Amino acid sequence: MTISLSQIETELQTLQQEAKAAIAQTASLDILEQLRVNYLGKKGKLSLILRGMGQLSAEDRPRIGSSANEVKEALQTQLDQQYQVLQTAQIQAKLASETLDVTLPGVSRPLGRLHPLNSTVDKMLDIFVGLGYAIATGPQVETDYYNFEALNIPADHPARDMQDTFFLSDGRLLRTHTSPVQIRYMETHTPPIRIVAPGRVYRRDTVDATHSAVFHQVELLAIDQNLTFTDLKGTLKEFLRQMFGAELPVKFRASYFPFTEPSAEVDVLWKGKWLEVMGCGMVDPNVMKAVGYDPEVYTGFAAGFGVERFAMVLHQIDDIRRCYNSDLRFLRQF
Repeated sequence: MTISLSQIETELQTLQQEAKAAIAQTASLDILEQLRVNYLGKKGKLSLILRGMGQLSAEDRPRIGSSANEVKEALQTQLDQQYQVLQTAQIQAKLASETLDVTLPGVSRPLGRLHPLNSTVDKMLDIFVGLGYAIATGPQVETDYYNFEALNIPADHPARDMQDTFFLSDGRLLRTHTSPVQIRYMETHTPPIRIVAPGRVYRRDTVDATHSAVFHQVELLAIDQNLTFTDLKGTLKEFLRQMFGAELPVKFRASYFPFTEPSAEVDVLWKGKWLEVMGCGMVDPNVMKAVGYDPEVYTGFAAGFGVERFAMVLHQIDDIRRCYNSDLRFLRQF
C-alpha cells in the first residue's frame, strides 16, 4: 500500500490535536509520563507515522521531516508546561496536608557531655597519634602468660605481689595492666613498632579517695633499631608538654619494673608540687626474646600511666570515686 504525502501530513495533524487534548486533560504526573511515551517514545505514535516516510520521494521527505519536528517540539513544550503545573499543584497539596505551626515551642533534648575520663583518654590518644603511634587494644580477661610470664614476671617473681590480681575459676585473670596488649601486638607484627594501648584494668585494691579496684591505663611501646633512653625522654617530655599545655620541669627517677631495664618514674612540677605521673623504661631483653625479637638487633622503650591520675590533676578532682558514681551534679561540670 502506497502512502501519499498528504496522508502523512493529515496523520501528523490528527496526532498533534489528539495529543494536545489528552495532555491538557491530564491530572497526574504518572499519566503524563505515559502520554509522553505513547506519543513521543521510540515505539510511540509519532515514530509509527514516520515509518511511512520511506515510501515518499526524496523531494517530499524533508517536508515531512520538518513537519514532524514541529509536532514533536509543540508536544514536548506542552508536556513540560503541564509537568510544571502538576508538580506545583502536588507541592501545594503536600504543604496544605503537612502544615506546620511555626509558633509552637520547639522540642529540645538535653545535650550529652564527655565523661572526664573519656575526654582525658581522647586527648592522650590524639597526642600520640600525632606523634606517629597506632592505637592497639586487647582482651580484658587474660592468661597468666600474657599478663605476667611474657613480661618477665615468672610465677615466683616478687613483682606479682605488687599487683593484687583477680583470678577466675578457669585459671585466667582480669588483666592488671594493659601491657599484655603489647605482647599480643609484637607476636603478630615485626619492627618498627609504635603503638599506644588504652584500656580498663583491674587490681584487688581497697577503694578510697585515690585508689580503685577498676581503673584505666594508657601504655605506649616503641620498638626499632638504635632506640635509646634519650628517645624515651624526648617522647614523654613532648607528651607532657601537650598534656599540661606548658613546658614544665620533668624529673626521671631510677625505679624498677620487671619488664623494663633501666626503669624510671617520671615526675612533673605542677603548681609548685612534684607529681609522679608515670613509669617508663627500656624494654627488657627477656621480653624481646619472648616475642621472638633479637635484642641484639632491636631496642625499645615503654611507658604506662593512669588516666584517672591525669584527669584528677587537670580537672582538680579531689576523690577518684567521683569518676564512677554517675552523679550528674559532678558530670555536668565537664
